Parts: sequence; C-alpha cells; structure tokens
Amino acid sequence: MDSDHQRDDGHSTSPIWVSDRPDTDTDAEPAGAAQTGAAQADPASVPVVRVSVRSLIEQPRYRNLRNRALLAVAVALVAGFLLNDWRLGVTAGILAAIADAVYRARSHSTVPAWRRSSVAERRTEAQLRKLERNGYRTLHARAIPDTEAQIDHLVVGPTGVYAVDSEKWDKQLPVRVQMGKKLFHGPFDKKARLAEAKMEASAASELISKAYGRDVQVVPSLAIYGPAVPWKIMTIRGVDVYEGGRARKWITKRERALTDEEIQRLYEIAAEVLPARYGED
Repeated sequence: MDSDHQRDDGHSTSPIWVSDRPDTDTDAEPAGAAQTGAAQADPASVPVVRVSVRSLIEQPRYRNLRNRALLAVAVALVAGFLLNDWRLGVTAGILAAIADAVYRARSHSTVPAWRRSSVAERRTEAQLRKLERNGYRTLHARAIPDTEAQIDHLVVGPTGVYAVDSEKWDKQLPVRVQMGKKLFHGPFDKKARLAEAKMEASAASELISKAYGRDVQVVPSLAIYGPAVPWKIMTIRGVDVYEGGRARKWITKRERALTDEEIQRLYEIAAEVLPARYGED
C-alpha cells in the first residue's frame, strides 16, 4: 500500500487566517359562493361522504390498535391454554399490549425520517459536544446555499474552523490509499466524496470570509465509521481522513489561532451564511 506521509495529528501548521398580494375584484362574487348558496338552498343536494369501517381500520393509527388487540388476544389464548388458567391468560394478554405500546412509544420519533441524522453524524456530534466546555462552538447539518451539498458539522473554536463530514461505511470492505491521492473503500474509488468535502469547506470559507471581511480557512475532513482505517490522520486530495473516533483529537491537537471574541463572531457569521438544512428547531 502506497501511502501519503503519515502525521500523528494530521497537520504541520495550525489553520489560521489565510492571506404582494394580487389585486382582487371586489365586485366579483367570491369563488364557490354560488355553490354554497345553492347548497344552503337545497341541503339534499350536498353529497354525503360515507366512510367504511375497513378504511378506518387501514389507517396507521387504527391499524396499530388493531394489531395490539390481536397480539393481546393471541397471548391471552396461548398463556391461558399453557397455564390452564384463563385469568393468568388475560393478565398475560394485557401485559403484552402494554409492552407493545411502550416499545412503539420509545421507538417512534415525531421527527420526520428525512430530518434525522445518521448514526455516524450522531456519534461525531457526541464527541464534539464534549468540546463546548473548552470554548468550541458547533453547527450541525448546514447547507451550502444554492446547492444540494451539506456540511455535517462545522466547528469554530480556539484552534480554528473545521468542516467534518461523517461517513458510515461497510466494515467488511477495507479502506486503503494509493499514491497518497486515491482513497478506496474496497473496490470503490472515493475521489468524488473527497472532492465534495473539499468543495463544501471551500464554499464555507468563501462565505464566511466575505461576511467577516478577512480570509478564513475552513479545514475539511472525512470521519469514517465502520471499517478499520490503517493510519491515524492522512491528508488526501486536500481533505484530512481519519477513523471517526479521532474527530475530537483531530480538532484539538493544534495551536491556538482564535480569540474568544473571534470565535463568537465567526460562529454567528457561519450560522447566518450557512443555513440549517432542515430549518431551525
């Protein structure tokens, strides 16, 4: 395996500053007024929508109740038969229904699936949360305006500004690098993924620098979860690549580059120029 030159902390220098409403016709009769008047004049002409019991049962809410009732009955019958006591069977059925309700309540999320973060993103977020007491600020799932790209985690802190993309890869496929420039996951060339991560960081740098009035470097990285990564931190095509569990150490093992005032100001700018992908909670 040909590899780029390996560094314990993935860098040789700290990331520092780089050099109407439409007009309406008031005389016109409101839409549907004629139909409403006709309906009021002749109530018999209003169609009656009949809802079948089957259609109600097929709705998710009632379907879950139906399934829970069937589960309770089945458990009650089996337990009653095995224990030869109908009272114990009923008790077992009730307990089964309660257990099903608790399980569904804990496993169901009110957040739409398309808004939920991935397992990899949650693991990185947990690491970054521990940095808050050291003066770091983090934004999650930030969109690059006018694109479909997203920075999973943007970190602003004493050592600089960082873009972290979290990836969950198949652990059965090896991670390798060739000539220090090509990253592979099994047979799959990850050139496009590296280019995307670098583009996201470059776009963030440009937006933040323009709003701040001074050039700011956003360091891109790829945090990989799943397969073993046979190096600590390696820069491939301008992107630092490492095993996901090293994200926090990758950020903190650098020299201080920003003051507390700069951190706060850059954080505010980043939150403004990089909107939340799914809207603020």
